[in-house]
Amino acid sequence: MAIHGAPHAHDVVIVADDVTGAGDTAVQFAEAGWTAELRLQPGGGDVQVVAVSSDSRACPDAEAAERVLQAAAGTRANRMFKKIDSTVRGPIRAELDALLGQLGPDAVAVVCPAFPGVGRTVVDGTVLVDGVPVGDTPVGRDPVTPVTESHLPTLLGAAQVRLDPAGGPAEWAARLREAGPVVVVDAATDDDLDRLARALDVLGDGGLPVGAAGLAGALARRWRPAAPATAPESAPAPTDPAAAVLVVVTSLHAAARAQVQALVDAGATHHRPTPDQLLDDGAWHALLEHLAHPPTATDTAASGPTTVVLSAPERGDTDVPPGLVAHRLADAAAELVRTTEPAGLVVTGGDGARALLAGLGSSGIRLDATGTDAGAGVATGTVVGGRAEGLPIATKAGGFGESDVLITAADAVRRRRSDR
Repeated sequence: MAIHGAPHAHDVVIVADDVTGAGDTAVQFAEAGWTAELRLQPGGGDVQVVAVSSDSRACPDAEAAERVLQAAAGTRANRMFKKIDSTVRGPIRAELDALLGQLGPDAVAVVCPAFPGVGRTVVDGTVLVDGVPVGDTPVGRDPVTPVTESHLPTLLGAAQVRLDPAGGPAEWAARLREAGPVVVVDAATDDDLDRLARALDVLGDGGLPVGAAGLAGALARRWRPAAPATAPESAPAPTDPAAAVLVVVTSLHAAARAQVQALVDAGATHHRPTPDQLLDDGAWHALLEHLAHPPTATDTAASGPTTVVLSAPERGDTDVPPGLVAHRLADAAAELVRTTEPAGLVVTGGDGARALLAGLGSSGIRLDATGTDAGAGVATGTVVGGRAEGLPIATKAGGFGESDVLITAADAVRRRRSDR
């Protein structure tokens, strides 16, 4: 599905509201055998699936609508997948109305943010995180985009449809079409998502799939590319067997803080700027100068491969804007990439991932074509373009993963480097 009827360069365009969401959705297609890239700007290879971000999760409705249209119009494809947060943060209805306005009066947005593999389900219209209504979890107190309504049809002003397992794809598609223009569908299991993917297949251009990585995975297994495509190999990054993996955590989510602590407990070197350092230019540049002097090669080699983590400060009395946190930490990480040549990168938080890749002059990430055991919700690949071309990278949304997910992601990046 494309907003403009010009020749199509790609099979699928994924339009997400943040960078890490774009990555963890596109990797579902990569793991199903499609060639896929996350792109921050035009460029990259001739791949079947392109994921882009409108960076609109924290925007007012009107701005979010404008941004999502711009993001969708920038990549031409046969089909579109609208990626939303699995915990339904952000101006979702405004974005859907904008896209439906371009897709035509008969288009139906079919919404299901379930991702059972990481505990995100939709039951009787209520979005649950590990069985708890999303509004009753820390997401309900998110400092930027709190979610206070767990019942998705109420939150979106949408209809709700249940797909009877005894029915068939044609019947399901007809019910969705009749209930539009925005329809919420339950899913508690992967089988539920597969059923929905079959219904969307019948809807064809009349349906806009709206969801998270769970629904994307079901569609990636169901859809087929129009023709084979080959993504070009990245240029190899410099190899240093003693280099550390650099982990950058700009998310303020409670789960992300617990994951950082697990990484530190496992022996990672931890740099956590204070609010004063983040807010004061002089103090910030002094910290950058300090970070630019890593341990000597002898010390690093003696201790084996290491992990260095940069993370946001704990929430405290000093109120630091989340956007400033993301850009400061991305600035520090880009400086470390330039001065220390790490073995690879792990980035948590969409704003930080975009800022870091932009700071490195990168156009995006070429996603791995096979699974890497990096953990659910983690996308792995290599940096495309810029000074870090070919560097292994993993991205992860702040709210995903068990406590050891950053350890697993760093190990996957290190293995990716050693395989080159």
